[in-house]
Amino acid sequence: MHMFLKTVRTLVIAMPFLLLGANAQADAPDDKPFAEHKLVLQISDADPGRQTLVLNVANNAIRHFGPEKIDVEIVAFGPGLSLLFADNPNAARVDSLAQDAGVRFAACGNTVAAVTRMRGEPPVLHSRAIDVDAGVVRIMELTNAGYTLISP
Repeated sequence: MHMFLKTVRTLVIAMPFLLLGANAQADAPDDKPFAEHKLVLQISDADPGRQTLVLNVANNAIRHFGPEKIDVEIVAFGPGLSLLFADNPNAARVDSLAQDAGVRFAACGNTVAAVTRMRGEPPVLHSRAIDVDAGVVRIMELTNAGYTLISP
């Protein structure tokens, strides 16, 4: 009987983690069901050169595989959120990648809240930015769903 109770206790403790993993799989996008490659790019740096680099990496992967063969999401958090500010110098490239190649741009809700507290008002984000609760969690969801993480 003692062993049975240990097993039940282990299952009760593990169940939330198993459900969290199931939810991560369910949250993966299905915009490109025929994509052979799945790529998530992390941007957590405010440096304009690094932000341009992450857009270049997305563009190069799309040119190599073709827009229908690769699914790309760029997740911005921390200082990297500035890539998704409406007035970012790369705003036209963000728009072009989203419109022409279906690249998704995820904005970390935690970072948006922190910027809002610092500035006293929310940042104006690019119209292509989609809100996610936490950038790191979004990356975990995507990697659990088979996306390759690159952090240029």
